[in-house]
Amino acid sequence: MSLAEKLDALRDASATRIPEDKRAIMGRATADLRESGILDGVPKVGDRLPDFSLKNAQGLEIHSSDLLSQGAVVLTVFRGVW
Repeated sequence: MSLAEKLDALRDASATRIPEDKRAIMGRATADLRESGILDGVPKVGDRLPDFSLKNAQGLEIHSSDLLSQGAVVLTVFRGVW
């Protein structure tokens, strides 16, 4: 399954998991962010980021260079709860 297909499946699943009123709030917030021009300053698909490290869900520090040595890396940022 491709990344695009996986992302589509996640979106479809959220339609049944997230109540309609919450999805409407999320949709408005997303539209507001897009209209603000904020996307002009964010990395685009294929951009190279500087080396970085972050803690994973278990609290272990993970280095981007270690991940890149194994292949391509997809970085996803979640805003948290709505």
